Amino acid sequence: MAFIFLLMCARAYGQKSTIDSVMSMRELSEDKSLPIEERISFGVQASELAQQTEIDSLILTSNRNLSYLYLLSGEYETFRSSSVINLELAQKLKDSIGIASTNNQLGWYYYLIKGDNIASYNYYLNALKYYEALGKLEEKAGVLSSIATIQDDEKDYLRSEQNAIESLKVIHTIKETKGISLYEEEYICLNLLGIVSLKLENYDKALEYHWEALELTKKLINREDLWLQSKNNLAITYRSKGDLIKALEIYNEIIDENDSYNEDPLVIVNRTFTKFMIGNYDYIELESEFKRALKISNDIEDDYSKLSASIDLAKFYMANDKNNLAKHHAEESYRISKEIPINDLYLESMLLLSKLTKGEVSKSYLEDHIKLNDSLLKVERNVRNKLARIEFETDKVVQENQKMSQQLIWLLAILGSLFVTSVLIYIIITQRTKNKELKFEQNQQKANEEIYNLMLSQQDKVDEARANEKIRVSKELHDGILGRLFGTRLSLDSYNFSEGKEAIQKRATYISELKIIEDDIRKISHDLNTDFVSGSGFMDIVSELIEKQTSAYQLQSSFNFTDDINWEMVSNKTKINVYRIIQESLQNIYKHAKAKMVKISFELKINVICLSIIDDGDGFDVNKSKKGIGIKNINSRVKEAEGTAQIHSVVKKGTEVIITIPYKN
Repeated sequence: MAFIFLLMCARAYGQKSTIDSVMSMRELSEDKSLPIEERISFGVQASELAQQTEIDSLILTSNRNLSYLYLLSGEYETFRSSSVINLELAQKLKDSIGIASTNNQLGWYYYLIKGDNIASYNYYLNALKYYEALGKLEEKAGVLSSIATIQDDEKDYLRSEQNAIESLKVIHTIKETKGISLYEEEYICLNLLGIVSLKLENYDKALEYHWEALELTKKLINREDLWLQSKNNLAITYRSKGDLIKALEIYNEIIDENDSYNEDPLVIVNRTFTKFMIGNYDYIELESEFKRALKISNDIEDDYSKLSASIDLAKFYMANDKNNLAKHHAEESYRISKEIPINDLYLESMLLLSKLTKGEVSKSYLEDHIKLNDSLLKVERNVRNKLARIEFETDKVVQENQKMSQQLIWLLAILGSLFVTSVLIYIIITQRTKNKELKFEQNQQKANEEIYNLMLSQQDKVDEARANEKIRVSKELHDGILGRLFGTRLSLDSYNFSEGKEAIQKRATYISELKIIEDDIRKISHDLNTDFVSGSGFMDIVSELIEKQTSAYQLQSSFNFTDDINWEMVSNKTKINVYRIIQESLQNIYKHAKAKMVKISFELKINVICLSIIDDGDGFDVNKSKKGIGIKNINSRVKEAEGTAQIHSVVKKGTEVIITIPYKN
């Protein structure tokens, strides 16, 4: 058995050491001052060590930390595979936070890295379900915004708008309840609502959202990109509404704000195309600007801005009857939009080419446009249906959970009733225990009063003995010594004037008598200096207690005390506590020690009363044993007496209790 116990202890110690190593490795992996490669190395070590502990929660937190490091380093496939494992483990542990956050991360991965809106949407919905249940408002707002973005991509504008508004409401709730302003998250929602409203041709609402988003960029530090995005969105919205002058004004403001934007190809293209739409333009100037935007796009290898410049330049040339140039740029936009792909511009390129070509070629582009458009509509419809089905199935799960919740409510009601009953029973039992404790305290108080009365009674006896002794000494002095002194004085007076041998002898006799009287006075003085009640008083009470209890417990005992302690100078409270300490110690010895002999002694050492209680019983390990009520009572009484207690015990060799109490003489 001892070997098994030691083995268990060794394993426990080894596991604690491994856990400490895991935490150290994880801390190093989170050190942002280290290169990402080193952080991943520490993260891998933490994960491997966590596996050795077989503690699922530790494994999960270590793996999630490692997955995040893979995400930071751009190892997206490793991030995905590890996240899937983490999700399975979190589901096994029913770790709601782990399930929610891992679903959220996988939603991000499938949307931005894989471009799989269906998979992303599914993960985001699962994350949303858990965040709502956990009351994680900030995370809920972010997931709602991501879901709304996917719905916008899939042209499900109405539900996109609903979720973006819901996300915005949650953000405002966080601001009102927690005083936290999520400016960037709020900007994303406002910008998305502006884009969706534009697509729904609700221009005024779109402008309202974009102006709010633009105002919010003032509170975002180092986010000029968002300022530019909002300005551009405002210009596009005004242009779509037909307010071309206002759109051009905004593009001019962008360039006036920062001259570097005059080298931004998208700003150049949009500004130039707006001038083209207004009409009455300088052909050479606009052509030059379109070409400049195209050149910058080629230089920076930005396919999106190259596509935008190519298709707008194709429209510009076609409007000016330069069909060959228009066809060239339309073909370029067709190629780029097919490769990226951007379906809207791909369709627009086909339509342009159908107008810029003739015969079968033109017909071919037009047919391809119609087929692709129909196909995209069908795909979009199917995707929206899939998204709706996913949401429906999620809602169905929620409804089933609600049914289970109702059943759970009934179960909780029953459990609540049982709990209340248990509480009442507990209160009754506790009250009974308190009553017993109160009764015990009352008995203790009564016993203390008895001790106090006993000491008062003993004090009365001492006072009576002192009074009788004073009377005896007074009589002895008055009737004995004073009479003899008076007789001797008269006799000496009669010989004051006598001379001769006989007178000298008589005076010598009376001088001897005076010496005898002197000795008698000295004896009386000595008797007065000696405590005539030595051994009586409080020590008599303690002696009687020890005698009675050791006799009842069938213990041999010895009791030693010193006369140096004047117990009359010790407070009654301290004496009662000392009495109780001895009484409690004798009870403990009888109940637990199986002792045969107990030695009790009082000493006075440097103004400290030292009480020693020694037994030859079984003893115990003071470091491992729990402190019982007996020892607690002794410590409590020692504390009341402003003293200290030391307990020395050796198994099979006995126990020594040493109490020290300040002696105020």
